[in-house]
Amino acid sequence: QVQLVESGGGLVQPGGSLRLSCAVSRTIFGIYDMGWYRQAPGKVRELVASITSSRSTNYADSVKGRFTISRDNDKRTLYLQMNSLKPEDTAVYYCNRAGATWAWGQGTQVTVSS
Repeated sequence: QVQLVESGGGLVQPGGSLRLSCAVSRTIFGIYDMGWYRQAPGKVRELVASITSSRSTNYADSVKGRFTISRDNDKRTLYLQMNSLKPEDTAVYYCNRAGATWAWGQGTQVTVSS
């Protein structure tokens, strides 16, 4: 079974930055389109950024221009660079396939607060 391990979250002030990582194991990582999702309290999980196997990227309007998704296929790792963070970015962040998802990992908490 595929394992997804997210890391890099934390508490940051508005305007700050974080870099999330997601280690993917037990699968051929490079062939899949991947995404970063987030779920805020009381809200549904949403896809905020995706990257195809050929490295084309797409972003939700709410994060466009502030977040950058990337991947290292040799390391089987997905990244999300988050800049100019806002309180509304507070959520648990998850990585998974973009589309038909695998079982979810534990996620990593991002809290943006002064």
